[in-house]
Amino acid sequence: MTNIASLEPSKPQVSADAALKIARLDAEQRYRDLSAYRISIVFEDTHWRIDYELRNPNVQGGGPHYLIDAVTGVILSKRYAQ
Repeated sequence: MTNIASLEPSKPQVSADAALKIARLDAEQRYRDLSAYRISIVFEDTHWRIDYELRNPNVQGGGPHYLIDAVTGVILSKRYAQ
């Protein structure tokens, strides 16, 4: 017999706000001022995807990109675009 609850998408134990804080604290160490970036966050499967994109499309460079485990809050991967 199939359990209906197992068919529902899993809910993250780490909130979006908590994941954003984890990413922000790491990004500030590398970039200092994050005011030039637009932040997007998406919940995918078992992790949060957080991307910092430059607000001004005419400026070269980029921001950090993160995958954060939605259960533990651990940064699974990070990439810094320069």
